[in-house]
Amino acid sequence: MGVEHTIWWQVFPLAFVGAPEHSEEGVTHRLPRLEQWLDYLVELGASGLALGPVFASSTHGYDTVDHFRIDPRLGDESDFEALVQAAHGRGITVLLDGVFNHVGRDFPRFQEVLAGGPEAPSAEWFHLHWPEYEHFEGHRDLVTLNHGSDVVRQYVVDVMNYWLDRGADGWRLDAAYAVPADFWQRVLPAVRARHPQAYLVGEVIHGDYAEYVQQSGLDSVTQYELWKSVWSSLNEGNFFELDWTLQRHNDWLDTFVPLTFLGNHDVTRIASKLTDLRHYAHALVVLMTVGGTPSVYAGDEQGFRGIKRDQAGGDAEVRPPFPATPEELADLGQGWFSLHQELIGLRRRHPWLHAARTETLSLTNTGLVYRTAFGSDALLVALNIGDEPMPRPPGEVVAGDPGDALPGHSWVVVQG
Repeated sequence: MGVEHTIWWQVFPLAFVGAPEHSEEGVTHRLPRLEQWLDYLVELGASGLALGPVFASSTHGYDTVDHFRIDPRLGDESDFEALVQAAHGRGITVLLDGVFNHVGRDFPRFQEVLAGGPEAPSAEWFHLHWPEYEHFEGHRDLVTLNHGSDVVRQYVVDVMNYWLDRGADGWRLDAAYAVPADFWQRVLPAVRARHPQAYLVGEVIHGDYAEYVQQSGLDSVTQYELWKSVWSSLNEGNFFELDWTLQRHNDWLDTFVPLTFLGNHDVTRIASKLTDLRHYAHALVVLMTVGGTPSVYAGDEQGFRGIKRDQAGGDAEVRPPFPATPEELADLGQGWFSLHQELIGLRRRHPWLHAARTETLSLTNTGLVYRTAFGSDALLVALNIGDEPMPRPPGEVVAGDPGDALPGHSWVVVQG
């Protein structure tokens, strides 16, 4: 799929639909509740539904026990296919979340190892130092897969193709940074041979993003540097940090188009991260006017708050249950929703922004003016987080404050 026109709305399904924290007996058809939100997604201006984990797991979705089965807390395969069909009927693409760095302890092949030891037939699936085994970032319930195994490689190929065959349009690859890049080089050709249009993006937090893309063969990776720089520069009154990040961002755009975001299921919500909510709009302006494939985490468009805590259950605030329908949302979020509509609309009217590069024209700690352009198309963006007015760039205002000068804590986008 081409993502030049895509703006993702990311959902964490298990929490979104109010599923219990642990696996349960039987099948409960909660996934159809997401269908009630598809028109809301369209009204927002988004065009893609990025799903968190939906496969059978023991708890939070990242401890998968069966990649070929929808989590019974969400429903079954027919529920998934109905959701995809309803999304596609509205022109919405669907991205799945694949956890292929590790599996849960209840994964059947690891249970075979626990029962039979290192002589078990499935021992090659894992890195065993018997009776110990490698696990993910200190979590013993997340058992690291052996990515040097051809059996594991073929399993991942089969899983990815299975769900693409059933209508998914692409994959987010969880914890891709922990998987050797050459593993994807051995997996992706077999996936692309069957699904050449599939969009494949990896979760990468630090390091040389472009190098990982080139070595892995992925289409893209997550742009955590931009995420951090946006809220940090706004909170610290230091646009020099954002300017430096935008220079690095330009360099990466020469190789690939990053997945950009202000929030996701793993981080404190942007409305809680910012120390001055007058600058929420400034953060969203940056997201929607620089190169990238933007993603909006469900609830951010309503101004939801939530802090990610480093403790058991620490994700709860950033992964809350949602009402059964959008009509049940509180009116308090309408202003945030309208702001998102305005800036997503700006983005969609200028689809060339997907690959745009930025050039800083004016820079102080609290004031930034940059030109964002691709080919002959350009916009000028001015951000003021100081108390005093600053000059407005010349040109026709397409969004933001229409005054001749830019008041403190305001922003504007003008035709370049």
